[in-house]
Amino acid sequence: MTARTPTTAYPMTIFHKPNCSTSRNVLGLIRESGVEPEIVLYLETPPSKKKLCELAKAMGMGARDLLRTKEAPYEELKLADPKWTDDQLFDFIVAHPILLQRPIVVSPRGTLMCRPWARVREILPPAA
Repeated sequence: MTARTPTTAYPMTIFHKPNCSTSRNVLGLIRESGVEPEIVLYLETPPSKKKLCELAKAMGMGARDLLRTKEAPYEELKLADPKWTDDQLFDFIVAHPILLQRPIVVSPRGTLMCRPWARVREILPPAA
């Protein structure tokens, strides 16, 4: 696939962690499609609780689905305990953005948790 000339005419946003290979692969596919997305470095600029709720709803997920279970705060805070409500889990993600599963991509064709990374193809702009 040859890269198209980058455009911002197809608005996409990626919640990105640069040192995550999955996130880098997703960003690469977006750029190969000819789109230069808005990049949210969510560890530096964490999404608000309201934004997390919107993203989860758009993906048909609950807060628990957004959690990275292999990060230290997950164990330390005992987040596997089913006593935590979605509301509380969203608060934990806001307080500890490393807990946010990534990458999340928003496009006119939908919002996806792009794991595996090739899933982003589902919401890239249609080929010209």
